[in-house]
Amino acid sequence: PCQRVRIRLFFYNMDQSLFTVPTLGECKYVSPLKGRILTTEGANARKFVEPNAAVRAKLYSNHLCDESIGNAVSDEHINFELAGPREFTYFDPAVTSAAIVTCGGLCPGLNNVIRSVVLELYYNYGVRRTIGIRNGFAGMNPASSAYKAPIDLTLDFVHSINTEGGTVLGSSRGPQPVTDMVDFLLKNDIQLLFCIGGDGTQRGAKGISDEVIRRGLKMAVVGIPKTIDNDIPYVEQSFGYASSLEQAEMVIRGAHNEATSTQHGVGLVKLMGRDAGFIAAGATIASQEVNYCFVPEVPIPMEAFLADLKVRLEARDHAVVVVAEGAGQDLLSHAGDKRDASGNLLHDDIGLFLKEQITAYMKKEKFPMSLKYIDPSYIIRSVPANTQDKLLCDKMARAAVHAAMSGKTAMIIGLVHNTLIHVPVDAVCCEKKRMSPSGDLWTAVLMCTGQHFMYRFDETDKNKMLVSPQKSAA
Repeated sequence: PCQRVRIRLFFYNMDQSLFTVPTLGECKYVSPLKGRILTTEGANARKFVEPNAAVRAKLYSNHLCDESIGNAVSDEHINFELAGPREFTYFDPAVTSAAIVTCGGLCPGLNNVIRSVVLELYYNYGVRRTIGIRNGFAGMNPASSAYKAPIDLTLDFVHSINTEGGTVLGSSRGPQPVTDMVDFLLKNDIQLLFCIGGDGTQRGAKGISDEVIRRGLKMAVVGIPKTIDNDIPYVEQSFGYASSLEQAEMVIRGAHNEATSTQHGVGLVKLMGRDAGFIAAGATIASQEVNYCFVPEVPIPMEAFLADLKVRLEARDHAVVVVAEGAGQDLLSHAGDKRDASGNLLHDDIGLFLKEQITAYMKKEKFPMSLKYIDPSYIIRSVPANTQDKLLCDKMARAAVHAAMSGKTAMIIGLVHNTLIHVPVDAVCCEKKRMSPSGDLWTAVLMCTGQHFMYRFDETDKNKMLVSPQKSAA
């Protein structure tokens, strides 16, 4: 029978064809899991995922993020493939080799994912050879200055890497010639490639899978989404996000201690979040000590903010301000359309800008103030994974192995309502997940900080925020 899980997701201009995962061909080999770990018989059988198992989702007009509430635009539903082990595999484990690459910025849990992929391949599928590609995609191009020869990911090598932050394989940003990367995989006799990274990495993985398909090769390319920004579509929570929130909350606690230990103290913390404010919003709610939180999805009402900050300092003698790195960019004078090696737009420093604006305003008002500016960005992403992320890393890693062994390719592992799914990489590369200004998360931020007085909705445009003249010292 067809296994289905009904959930609500929110998409924009999508149809079923975009969510069909490419498959290399017919699965002819009985899974090594059969009879050992999974069975098909008995009342308590741990069963395989059926070939047509699906996660069913309805189209919604609001595509800003999964936690939004939108209006249904169609009675049609989208079916995602349900992740998990299949009864038959496409690849013969005895003659299969795998490779793992980590790309982009650091993220808690990278080593956990590497280890779980290796262990699932070795112990449960019997794949004895997995190599680690060094320094990201540069490690697949011998002509690159960052190239290092791949290493064998033996059981001894991965034994305790899950206790460490960073990535034992090294990382890099930026694309490499696709033809050179596929040549590298062929030279090293690789059938399974696991790409661990964010949207830039998955765009690179798409290029590799497109070239593999163009050449008619039988090679599975599977992505495991990684980003502390939590902005990959169809991934409810990326691994590393929970660990980063935990670290960010500790930093905010320190900023609060600084602010409360001096007269008219202000603790200003800048957190990561280039295009989405999930880290800033989540850390604000977790800490319960933030008075002002600013994110990329919502404009900063600068005049109202500065005026109220003075009122708050007069009334409470301290304040804590959290800002995501991508917030308030409309207030800054950009120096052109500069991008990093991954193609991401480089933002001006909103943290320093806020520091300057606050300092200048208080000086003009002749109001004494002590401001401490904290930018912990690289610290919160380089720590080891916490318990919640360790569990998610293991689940995603093993689901990626199940997908690759069954011949799925050009896809990533997604997560919706705590259900792992297969998402075609084409669907991931065409948009980013963002926080909705009318969603539950931002509403919770406003309730925690009390800064809702600074905003009111334009009745003609529910996503447009206008400055309210009301002030508050709460």
